[in-house]
Amino acid sequence: MRVYLAGPEVFLPDALDVAAAKKRICAAHGLEGVFPLDTPPQAPPADRPYWMRIYLGNEAHIRSCGALIANLTPFRGPSADAGTVYELGFMRALGRPVMGYSNAAADFLDRTRAFLGPQARPRADGGWEDAEAMGLEDFGLADNLMIDGGIEAAGGGFERFDAAPMQRWRDFTAFEKCCLRLKAMGEERRPSPSSAVP
Repeated sequence: MRVYLAGPEVFLPDALDVAAAKKRICAAHGLEGVFPLDTPPQAPPADRPYWMRIYLGNEAHIRSCGALIANLTPFRGPSADAGTVYELGFMRALGRPVMGYSNAAADFLDRTRAFLGPQARPRADGGWEDAEAMGLEDFGLADNLMIDGGIEAAGGGFERFDAAPMQRWRDFTAFEKCCLRLKAMGEERRPSPSSAVP
C-alpha cells in the first residue's frame, strides 16, 4: 500500500533525511511511504506558478496513494499545519484510510489556553473564551473536532505521544503506531485463503 506522508516536515532543513527515516519505518511494515517532496507521478504544467506546481504535485501524490498518515503535531500555534489538514480532508473525501499523530499529547483546549495566555478567560457556564468572546473547543480531543472526526469516520486512529521538545519533528513513536494500524487494516481487508472460491 502506498501511503502519503503529510506533515510540515517539508519545512525542516533536513526534510529529506526525515522523509527517508519515515519511509524506512513504512517499509518495515510492508508499506510504501510517499513524501510531498518526491517527484510526482504526473509532472505539473511548467507554465504554472511554482506554488501551484507544488500543489498539483502533492494532489497527484495523494491520488496515487491508498492511505494517508498526517503529522498533526501543533505547528506555529495550538493546532496542526493548515496544509496538512487540507491534505487529510482531501484523502478522506476520496474515501481512503487516514491516520493522524501528534507529538504533543495535551488536549486541544489545554494547548489553546496556553497559546492565548491571559486572553483565555472562563465563562460563567464553565467553558472558556478568547478576547473576542469566541468559545474554545472543549471535547477532550487532540485537535479541532473536524480533524478528529474525519479520522474516526475513516476508521483510522489519532495517536498522541509526548515527544521531547527538541525531538518533536523527529520522534517517530506515534508515527510507527499509525503504520502498524494501517498494516492491520490492510490485513483485515485481505481475504483469507479459506474464504477463496474454489
